[in-house]
This record gives sequence, structure tokens and C-alpha cells, in this order.
Amino acid sequence: MKRAKSIIWGLALLALGVIFGGKALGIFNFDIFFEGWWTLFIIIPSVVSFITEKEKFSSLTFLACGIILLLAAQNVFSYDVAWKVMLAAALVFFGLSLVFKNIFHSKHDKEVAEHVKNLKEKGGSDSQVAIFSSNESVYNKEEFTSDDIVAIFGGASLDLRNAILKKDAAIKVFCLFGGVEIIVPEDVTIKTKSGFIFGGISDDRKNNTEKSTHTLFIEAAGGFGGVTIKDTKSKK
Repeated sequence: MKRAKSIIWGLALLALGVIFGGKALGIFNFDIFFEGWWTLFIIIPSVVSFITEKEKFSSLTFLACGIILLLAAQNVFSYDVAWKVMLAAALVFFGLSLVFKNIFHSKHDKEVAEHVKNLKEKGGSDSQVAIFSSNESVYNKEEFTSDDIVAIFGGASLDLRNAILKKDAAIKVFCLFGGVEIIVPEDVTIKTKSGFIFGGISDDRKNNTEKSTHTLFIEAAGGFGGVTIKDTKSKK
């Protein structure tokens, strides 16, 4: 999925480069900056997110808002009407997301959420907060049970390469306009649950061993950000 996202963004940037270059050289005569051109910064990321991300309803909401604003810019209807239609669309998609999540919520996501909740309650939890800043936590021959990570307009790093895992462990992440890097030992199984708007969880591990001793459950949510999982080899 990560590769698909890169390809789509690459094609989009390639197309923009050709259009701007062709316009500069006089090959194209149309006006690049049409009325409402700025809505493409909402529409294009929404389309990419809809294609590549598991969570669809948030992408549809932003896509609908982008299209509505484009139509308003093209004088199909007024901006006053556009805001009302956008509010209605947001309510409809939010309502549908709640209905479908409750009906079709995957067994895997429920398992991860339940394990995260139980492990945090039983083992206590450390915490990391990075708001307009960076925060790094390193476990060196220390026992790790669970962690809460919040990154808002900032970045956080959790290094578990030398951590001691005596049992299954859990990490809960909230990431808004920020990034979180989690470096894990090579002998653990990773199970994740993602609930991002324009973002997600990327597993960049080079060695997904089958000889795992414990499971690390990661539940992450937020918007315009993401979580990257690495191991010793991918970190080098």
C-alpha cells in the first residue's frame, strides 16, 4: 500500500510538472489557475487517501468538501450554500462511518483495541508528549509494558530495541500534524489498528521474524500524520 501511495503521488507530481512546464514553454494555452484551482489541494490528497488508506469515510468527507468548494468557485452556487451543503455532507459521512464501523468492524481491529485496553490497565502506562517539539524515549535493558504517545505538530520516538518484554505489550498513539517512530526488537509480532485521516501506520521492518516471543499491539489515530515502525536493520 505504501508503494501504491508513492506511485500515485509520483504520477500526480509528474502531471503537474508537465502542465507547468508546458505552460511556461507555450505548449499549452489553457489557464492553469482556473477559478477554484486551490481546491485541488483538498481534492487530490483526498483521492489518494481514498485509494491507499483503509479508512474511507474521512477521505470521502474531504473529497466532497473539495468538490463543493470547487463548484462554488465556479459559481454553480454561492459560498453560503456551499458551507451548508458541506456541513450536511460531513454529518452524513460521519453518521455512515459510525454505522459501518459498528456493523463491519474487523475482528482484527477489535482484537488490537481490546488487547491495548487490557494491557494498559494491567501493567500501567508510561507516556510521551511532543507538542510543537520532539521527544525521544529509549528503553535500555528496562522492562516495557505499555506507552501512551501524543505528537501534535511535533515528533516522538520510542526505541525498544534493547527493551525487555516479559509479556505482550501495548502502545497507543495520537498523532496530529506530526510523526511517531517506533523502533522494535526483531523477535516480536506486531499487530496494529489505524484510524487516521490523511495518514496511517507504515511498517518498514526489514526482518519480520516468525520466531516471536511476544506481541506488540499498536493502536494509532489522528490526522495529517503517521506512525513508522522500524527494527534494528531498517534503522541503520
